[in-house]
Amino acid sequence: MTDLLGKWEQPEGQPLPGLWFEFKGDGTYQAELASMGILSGGTYVAAEGKIDMDQTEHTLGWLGKFEGIYAIEGDTLRLALNNPGEARPVEFTPQNTRIYQRIG
Repeated sequence: MTDLLGKWEQPEGQPLPGLWFEFKGDGTYQAELASMGILSGGTYVAAEGKIDMDQTEHTLGWLGKFEGIYAIEGDTLRLALNNPGEARPVEFTPQNTRIYQRIG
């Protein structure tokens, strides 16, 4: 889980450029997409390339448990998350994967 700690942002060329997640050592996270005025947050557990995020706050009310997979190479995070109630992704595909760059 420690490799995930810090702030990660989608760069230009991704579906939501500027969207960032900050994963903290106490098992909480925050996220923001300033261009749309959206804030979110909750708790997470990450281990062995799998992540479970329980989103308990969201400006538009999009709450629930998101299960996914992740991989980190240097300062690049690949993240594939499901929608609540769907099965966890088992592989990275162009359709389900978002790229983030470490910014802090």
